[in-house]
Amino acid sequence: MNDDIPRLLDLGARLVEAARRSGADAADAAVVSARSRSVQVRMGRVEELESSESDEVSLRVFVGRRVATVSSDLRSDPQRLAERAVAMARVSPEDPYAGLADASLLSDGADGLDLYDPTERDGAALADEAKALEAAALAVQGVSNSSGATSGFGTSGLVLVTSTGFSGSRLRSGFSRSVSVVAGEGTGMERDYDFDSRIHADDLDAAETIGRRAGERAVRRLHPAKMDTGRYAVVLDPRVSRGLIGSLVGALNGASIARRTSFLKDRMGKRVLPEGLDLVDDPQLARRPGSRPFDGEGVRGERLMLVENGTLRNWVLDSATARELNLASNGRASRSSSGVSPSSSNVTLTPGARSAAELIRDTGRGIYVTETIGHGANLVTGDYSCGASGFLIENGELAGPVSEFTIAGNLTDMFAAIEPANDGDTRFSLVVPTLRIGEMTVAGR
Repeated sequence: MNDDIPRLLDLGARLVEAARRSGADAADAAVVSARSRSVQVRMGRVEELESSESDEVSLRVFVGRRVATVSSDLRSDPQRLAERAVAMARVSPEDPYAGLADASLLSDGADGLDLYDPTERDGAALADEAKALEAAALAVQGVSNSSGATSGFGTSGLVLVTSTGFSGSRLRSGFSRSVSVVAGEGTGMERDYDFDSRIHADDLDAAETIGRRAGERAVRRLHPAKMDTGRYAVVLDPRVSRGLIGSLVGALNGASIARRTSFLKDRMGKRVLPEGLDLVDDPQLARRPGSRPFDGEGVRGERLMLVENGTLRNWVLDSATARELNLASNGRASRSSSGVSPSSSNVTLTPGARSAAELIRDTGRGIYVTETIGHGANLVTGDYSCGASGFLIENGELAGPVSEFTIAGNLTDMFAAIEPANDGDTRFSLVVPTLRIGEMTVAGR
């Protein structure tokens, strides 16, 4: 896409101009492009080689307070697409909050985020990496089978032009390696996985390291015991804690607040996390997966304190949602073919002072949860319940594996009780460490 940016910017400008000629009061045009290639192997043999390319243009037009969005491929005639969009807008219901982003908030186009690595790998190189991933996992004693290993890379880009004068592009790359294996035999089999995903190819963990971790994880899960029902102190592995804090971020989405469908809708200015903890969203971090020089409306988002010292300070807002809440956009608009909606970027929870091992040691007796099953959080009511597996904590140490139990609680109480370790992982757009969340109800045997 890099070489096509001037042509795509010109297409966006022509679409916006066509919309104005067709009777739109304002318009913006976005071109979303994606390229990817991946190879999947299983038991040393290539099972799938997949390459994909997609380009889609979307045009959003405003006629008074009426809005419509149409999308098509790049071959569409700009004038006809604009006429169709304007015709749809004219018969749409009025939206009192519709409109482009305030021109004073638009980005100046500065980037410097280092989000693109032009490295490419052919199918043979990807196959070799996937085979190395799987071989390392299968070499772990106790691993008996493979669910497959995949190596891939891709690029994605956005070109955006608005009738208020914004014209910009952003481009990012992504490289990934993953493997899933099975340990044990017969009815005693257990599965686990590991992966890495980075913006720059050289930052990826070695295939052998990822594979070995996946194999060791699977073997550790063998011969799980059943839990007795009761109340237990619960510590969440980062795989699980990211999902929990993701629920908090989802509850702070301005669209949910405007619809009154978030359990936090009346908590602005009130404590939602323990004192001393911040939850920060920052789209301007170099080489980070959620970074972007501008959002889906052309607004440059700045560092935003969602929660400060435990107290709720901000919602995640795009322009329309901000107007509905009598606020200003904070540059968190996400663009899709169906329109614009609020979304976070890079969210970081304040790390604790202690390591995960120290947090577990201090727990004494409880459960270390490494996997959950199902979507456990109800963001309307705040109820939380899901199936889980993990390890017993006995005398401050991880003991044997446990499975087939359910953990349940209320998100308000869980967030108020969290204690973080210091092992947050910046590979992810949600940087959340191991969390201890106090006692929860555990339903077992």
